[in-house]
Amino acid sequence: MTDSPSSPDPLVRDRRVPFSLLDLAQVGGGESVGESLAHSRRLAEFADSVGYRRLWYAEHHNMPTIASAAPAVLISHMAAHTSRIRLGAGGVMLPNHSPLAIAEQFGTLAELYPGRIDLGLGRAPGGDAATFTALRRTPAAAENFPGDVVELQRYFAGTSVHGVRATPGAGTGVPLYILGSSLFGAQLAAALGLPYAFASHFAPQALEQALSLYRRDFRPAELPDGTLSRPSVMVAATVIADDDADRAAEQLRQAKIARIKFLFNRGRNLTSAEAESLLDGPQGAQVDEMLRYAAVGTTADVLAQLDAFAARTGADELILAPLAGDREVWFGTVETLAPPAVGR
Repeated sequence: MTDSPSSPDPLVRDRRVPFSLLDLAQVGGGESVGESLAHSRRLAEFADSVGYRRLWYAEHHNMPTIASAAPAVLISHMAAHTSRIRLGAGGVMLPNHSPLAIAEQFGTLAELYPGRIDLGLGRAPGGDAATFTALRRTPAAAENFPGDVVELQRYFAGTSVHGVRATPGAGTGVPLYILGSSLFGAQLAAALGLPYAFASHFAPQALEQALSLYRRDFRPAELPDGTLSRPSVMVAATVIADDDADRAAEQLRQAKIARIKFLFNRGRNLTSAEAESLLDGPQGAQVDEMLRYAAVGTTADVLAQLDAFAARTGADELILAPLAGDREVWFGTVETLAPPAVGR
């Protein structure tokens, strides 16, 4: 993990911020979707038992290695198998949906699992142009994102919108988070007085500027779940931790190869050897930049990197995205970084 922005608060270096998890419900090599989701349930049960603050799922479409296309369904399943941890979407890609539908989905979850449901909102499509067509949406839907967020707030507050009241949903006050990887989300979160989560686990370029803008322009707001009187920042970091630092490094290398295969398939399926040959070229440099905030190594190494990252960004919370393709290392990362092991 390379240097990140300087912390605005030197005292933050003396504390360890809460850890949460982002599970992409990855479909491992040779796994069925059902098998991958069973791994995700095991992860949720473990995270619930050891004190991770929250566990989020991200909406992705048309990606054969990611099984989190329907976050609300995953959340409901995981909530039924846990008792304490907060569960949420990190996030729902709001341009793909009507605000009413999301209010009803997450309102239902909030009624079933009171006090445990979060809703992170993103403006990206979570898929390609073909996905937009299949969802009966268009890229222009993203232009309505600010208004859609406000409409969603009104549904959760119990307000009738265009003569429609969200049932379930009204009065649940589901906490909203704005997700972002650019300045747009930071500006919107600041204007609405909402918490802000930055996707630095795959798009780190604007991190420093976005956090600075959000903190500078933040305006406290009365929210259904209470008043947010000061900026609240969550930042994401990719993590791979193992007793064997070389094994962790190899898992990162394999993850980079997989990402090159996904991003640069050139209209065909790149072989692993072909993707590996691109590691030292511009494609590899692009992937390296995407993973700038990857904390990789032994447990002690990773914790030190995460502490430095939290301190330099002034984050109120870190959301960790375990990346290892090897299921033993993937789950072991979550085990070894669990809050009891880090002094919480």
